[in-house]
This record gives sequence, structure tokens and C-alpha cells, in this order.
Amino acid sequence: MFERRRRTGRQPRTLKARAIALLARREYARAELAARLAATGAPRDEVDSLLDELQQLGLLSDARFAGALVRQKTSSHAQRAIARELRERGVAKEVAAAALAESGAVDELAAAQALWQRRFGRPPADEREKARQIRFLLSRGYPPAVAFRVLRSAGARIEDD
Repeated sequence: MFERRRRTGRQPRTLKARAIALLARREYARAELAARLAATGAPRDEVDSLLDELQQLGLLSDARFAGALVRQKTSSHAQRAIARELRERGVAKEVAAAALAESGAVDELAAAQALWQRRFGRPPADEREKARQIRFLLSRGYPPAVAFRVLRSAGARIEDD
């Protein structure tokens, strides 16, 4: 359907140009950008010195990346799921904790109820639907106790094991 234009007759982009092009699209964590640039076959020491330069220029910031990710995911994911994603993307624990703290204290139960209300809006009609709604909340990082409380408050019958 859509074909990429081939870059015929042009000089290959430099490593710095590739990094800036990636950063122009969205924020990246340092580790994430390093992996993308290393995949091009560039030497690791060259990638590291380039990333140091980009940080000096203010074009690359783990704190800014963490803040953007937290703002993007806060209304749809639990705090622990966001923290896990930041950790997986190579953001330092202190930077991740600062970004999460900056987002403010979030009442996990209220956030889960608001998410459930947007997604479903009514109690499950049967066991299959109940399981589906619980799986949805669990997939967004909410603990099982919170998922069960959300459904109980919506009027669903939840039996304790």
C-alpha cells in the first residue's frame, strides 16, 4: 500500500543525525536510544560519547522521558506498572521514583474505578464477563485486591476463595 522512499544518491546519515531524527519523533531513555543506535552497527564507545554530547545539549534526558511516560500512562495504568515499564526501558530507579512522585499521590482504587467506568461502565452480566473485566484491570498493573474491590463496588458478586 504505502512504500518507503528509497534514499538513492544520498549520503548515509551520520550517527548524530540518526539520533536527532529519533529524538525529534519522541522522547527516549538513554538506554533505549543507545540500543537503537548500537543496532546500526556503530561502535559502543562512539554511541556513548554521542549520547553524552546529546545530554550536554539538553536533547536527551531520562528525567524528561520518565515524566512524559508517567503523564501518558497515569490515567490508564497503575503506578507499579508504570514503574516497571520505566525500569524495563533503562531509567534509573531514582529518576523513575522522582517522576512518579512528581505526578502526585494517586488513589489507586479511585484510578482503577475511573478506568473501569470508562472501559466497561456496568457490572458484568456473567462469570465470563467478570473474569474479562478483572483480567483487564490486572493487565493494567492493578493488584487483584483492587480489581475485586472495583467490581464489588460496581455491584458484581465476588466470592472469596
